[in-house]
Amino acid sequence: MKISDVLDEYDKVRSELRLAPTQTKGSRGRTVFVPKKMLKELTAYISTIAIDDKNAPLFKSQKGCAFSSNSATQLFQRLYERAGLIGATSHSGRRTFITSLAQKGVGVRVLASLAGHRNISITQRYIDVNDDMLRDAVDLI
Repeated sequence: MKISDVLDEYDKVRSELRLAPTQTKGSRGRTVFVPKKMLKELTAYISTIAIDDKNAPLFKSQKGCAFSSNSATQLFQRLYERAGLIGATSHSGRRTFITSLAQKGVGVRVLASLAGHRNISITQRYIDVNDDMLRDAVDLI
């Protein structure tokens, strides 16, 4: 992503990010809704970087350029390992995001839209059922 992808015309972080088809895995443009906590973190981050060139990458690699898919995947792997998360992958964040929302009662169609999935059966594969979800379901009776 470029700096211009996250900043509006007043240099404020957008609460909705528009991704072009070229920026997504499925080559379909979509809107990403930024949670309030992330909005706060992005705003703090933006205040630490120079905004001379809005076409510059939002996050720069060690080489000072945009991350490739492979280097971003490797970075996430190292971060997860440092955090003690064994077996986590670059997709673990998506899985946690979808599972957490499902546990809070968000419908699978909304989850599919947020994840950018065309088919809800793909989204359902991301939902990890856990004991808390099972307890909550039984307590509905």
